[in-house]
Amino acid sequence: MPALAVGVPEELSARVPVEQREPGLDRDGVRLLVSRGTEVSHHAFAELPGLLRAGDLLVVNTSPTLAAAVDGRVGHARVVVHFSTRGDDGRWAVELREPDGRGTTRARAEMTGTTRARMDVTGVTRARAEEGEGVEGRGCGGLAGTRVRLPGGARLVLEEPLSARGERLWWARVSGAVVPALLREHGRPIRYSYTERDQPLSVYQTVFALPYADGTGSAEMPSAARPFTAGLVAELVSRGVQFAPVTLHTGVASAESHEPPYPERFAVPEASARLINAARAGDGRVVAVGTTAVRAVESAAGADGVVRARAGWTDLVVTPERGVRVVEGLLTGLHEPEASHLLMLEAVAGRAAIDRGYEAAVRGRYLWHEFGDVHLLLP
Repeated sequence: MPALAVGVPEELSARVPVEQREPGLDRDGVRLLVSRGTEVSHHAFAELPGLLRAGDLLVVNTSPTLAAAVDGRVGHARVVVHFSTRGDDGRWAVELREPDGRGTTRARAEMTGTTRARMDVTGVTRARAEEGEGVEGRGCGGLAGTRVRLPGGARLVLEEPLSARGERLWWARVSGAVVPALLREHGRPIRYSYTERDQPLSVYQTVFALPYADGTGSAEMPSAARPFTAGLVAELVSRGVQFAPVTLHTGVASAESHEPPYPERFAVPEASARLINAARAGDGRVVAVGTTAVRAVESAAGADGVVRARAGWTDLVVTPERGVRVVEGLLTGLHEPEASHLLMLEAVAGRAAIDRGYEAAVRGRYLWHEFGDVHLLLP
């Protein structure tokens, strides 16, 4: 999908949550853009119960947001470790970034050819690399063997890139600490440059988030669900709208390159599979709350469109060519015009609907990103 033709002015970035922008409002005080094909209407998010109907099913992600950013040092250089995903072997996929001086981070500087050559031919430099000294990033974080000193005496060692697609994310092994405990004690939520200030972790938790015994969760908030409040959920249930919980632990996104998602851990329980199949067999519409819920459900759907209980890893990337087998509607945030997530939106609603919706969002001064307004795509 070529980038959308619309340009998003910088002032349309939501820098703080709505309840801080406009005291007196709750999370559901954001705006809601509704697209039915190429027809667009404008609402408050609190009007959602009147836009759905009895028998509709909302698929929600129960993954909690982690305090996934931890300060560290590589030699004398300060770094910020973004913990992305826990592997089956106890390692974690991580990204090393550097502080940008404004409270957020940027990709680490590209390693020079001279430095890389020295790394390859001198044992002295290799030894320094293993101690974490004098090792610069390779555009996305580091080199195999790079050691990072973490708070509380913990150490992290980069072992191998997560994917052949690139070296932004690395599998790393942590010693001297259990990662979930390390994040609870020393971590903070990942923050991007368009936000105004650090926020407590509670700001990033959705009403659907559940704790997991192994301490896993999402490196980034499943943000489409953020505007829901307990009161709004109760009103939806009272009107006959059902909820199907699924899990997809979201890894860190690429703020710079908008690359497709990496494999992520997911689970669709038996009870939710039954609810989804029953809604499809009746008059209800299956509406995913967020792109993470789409990825989870579509990963559990067979070619026959039947959803079966599944758990494990998914590398599914939903595109217009692949299409969707189950999801009929999508509630999602507003994405950058070049974001890979837009392929999924096009698969659900078609390119014309996305173009028209985003043009209306810019004209209507909707706010972008995880603290911004939301977009409901309906058949």
